[in-house]
Amino acid sequence: MKITFLIAFAALFCSFTHADDLQILRHWMSAATVSDEAVNAYTLDSCFQITPIPDAIFSRMQGKSYKKNCTVPRSSLRYLRVLHRNVEGKAQLGEIVCNESIAADLLDIFRQLYQKGYKIERITLIDDYNADDETSMRANNTSCFNFRVVSGTTKLSKHAQGLAIDINPLYNPYIHLNNGKVEPTTGKPYATNRAKLRNTKVPIIDANDLCYKLFIQHGFKWGGAWRTVKDYQHFEK
Repeated sequence: MKITFLIAFAALFCSFTHADDLQILRHWMSAATVSDEAVNAYTLDSCFQITPIPDAIFSRMQGKSYKKNCTVPRSSLRYLRVLHRNVEGKAQLGEIVCNESIAADLLDIFRQLYQKGYKIERITLIDDYNADDETSMRANNTSCFNFRVVSGTTKLSKHAQGLAIDINPLYNPYIHLNNGKVEPTTGKPYATNRAKLRNTKVPIIDANDLCYKLFIQHGFKWGGAWRTVKDYQHFEK
C-alpha cells in the first residue's frame, strides 16, 4: 500500500514538473533547464526556430548590442531559439541573434550539437551582460551579434554584422600572441596545455572537436587557426 502511494505521488510530481517545463518552453525562458520528456512533448522542431527579430527582443537590444550608431538594419538580423546541453548534461534553452545569411547554418549546427550531447554552458543574448564582451565571456556565455569593434582596434568586428559567434569563451579564450594577454582574463587556465585539457570534462575546441568540424563543414573560419592571435572560441563567415 505504501509503495503504491509513493509511486502515485512520484507520478503526480512528475506531471506537475512536466507541465511547468512545457510552460517554460512555450514562453521560451532563456537559460532555463527542462526535462527531456518535456522537450519530446513540445517537439524538437519547435525548439529550433528562426524568426525576424521580435519587438520584445529588439527592445532588449537597444543601446546595448544594437547601439545608436549601429549601421546594420534590423531586417538583416534573425532571432534563433536553440536547445543545448549544459555542463551538467541537462537540456537548456538558448537564444541567438545573428545575420540572416548564417541563420540556417547556426540552426543546423546547434541542433546537431544538441543531439550529440555537446556541452555548452549557456547561450543567451549578450544584452543580458550589458553587451560587455568581457563580462559575457567570463560567464562562459555563447553569443553572436554585438555591434562593436575588434578588441584593441577601431575596426568593426564580424560580430557587428552578426556573422561571428563565440562558443564557450571561458574555456576557449582569445589570446594576444604579441603580449600574452588573455580574454577573458579568467580564461588564463584554459590558454595553455589545451591538448591536456581535452581529456577533462571541459569542452575544448580544436581540430578534433565536433563543434569545430560542424562549423568548418558549414563554411566558417576558425579563430584558433589565426597566426597573430588565437581566438579559440570564434567562428565567422
